[in-house]
Amino acid sequence: MSCFHSSISGFSLISVSPKSTFTSVRQNSKPRIHCALGGTVAEPKVVNATEPLLLNAVRGQEVERPPVWLMRQAGRYMKSYQIICEKYPSFRERSENADLVVEISLQPWKVFKPDGVILFSDILTPLSGMNIPFDIVKGKGPVIFNPLSTDADVDQVREFVPEESVPYVGEALTILRKEVNNEAAVLGFVGAPFTLASYVVEGGSSKHFTKIKRLAFSQPKVLHALLQKFATSMAKYIQFQANSGAQAVQIFDSWATELSPVDFEEFSLPYLKQIVDSVKQTHPDLPLILYASGSGGLLERLPLTGVDVVSLDWTVDMAEGRRRLGPGVAVQGNVDPGVLFGSKEFITNRITDTVRKAGNRKHILNLGHGIKVGTPEENVAHFFEVAKGIRY
Repeated sequence: MSCFHSSISGFSLISVSPKSTFTSVRQNSKPRIHCALGGTVAEPKVVNATEPLLLNAVRGQEVERPPVWLMRQAGRYMKSYQIICEKYPSFRERSENADLVVEISLQPWKVFKPDGVILFSDILTPLSGMNIPFDIVKGKGPVIFNPLSTDADVDQVREFVPEESVPYVGEALTILRKEVNNEAAVLGFVGAPFTLASYVVEGGSSKHFTKIKRLAFSQPKVLHALLQKFATSMAKYIQFQANSGAQAVQIFDSWATELSPVDFEEFSLPYLKQIVDSVKQTHPDLPLILYASGSGGLLERLPLTGVDVVSLDWTVDMAEGRRRLGPGVAVQGNVDPGVLFGSKEFITNRITDTVRKAGNRKHILNLGHGIKVGTPEENVAHFFEVAKGIRY
């Protein structure tokens, strides 16, 4: 096993050769091989051992390795989750029952011990509490029963009161915080205004987003009124999750990248910034993560929201993303989920390449999107095993 130095100042990393014993390290073992610039071997220093590793990394503190968790961490790739689905076939039943939410959220924690334990839920969960009836249908996805298209429709949308509409979310987060016991960060999440608006205007998932763009370009006042309601509501939802035990919250603006840069600046950016500003007034130390799939064309605009972390998908080179984002923001990602279908050697090489390019400050190792259905659980285990064996 050898050490190599990245071009990022102060960074060094264990490299893994095909014959390295590194790939056989078990989850509970603690590799003692450390590399340092100049050939000096030094023990890593952790500034605040009482806080979860993920929080320390986001805040720019010195950590011994990158924290790691995966999007869609609890889900259909796990046999244990499939068993629950057989007993409770409705997604909403699984995601709107505090006991089931806790059980499912903890499934990957018990097996892989990630550094982030994310709430099992959906970005559409608040819709019922906003007077927008919906369901999530197996094999079809989200279905909005009465898609919005007029000013009158938007008038019927209520601002979200999470304490009344989704008390089970708060209960689940409180239990998760106790169960995880600060060994990892408990993560909440919400949908961003434009992405939520896309679902409720399109009536569900969309390929071309013609309805939301028609509304944006022909009746912008109607869309802005809807976006404002979502912005106010999601700020409240983040605050509620934080008060209930979430130690960081990820904002998913999955469909904002369907917008041109100029339209992103009108229909997404101001509302994201409003959410961040509102949350920072009440929870200034709560890390906020922003994820937008396919965000390469908008990358420089994402830090303008004020978030603490920008999550990159795999279409952006990590080193290039770092340069474009600048030093003030932490970065998350960005291994291609498809890599987890590769050999263990291939997975190892992609992980080490991503970490080398990200550097040894303000990086959360993650996929560039969620885990794919059918991903071998043993490969997920290997991902975590390798990630936890890395030392800066």
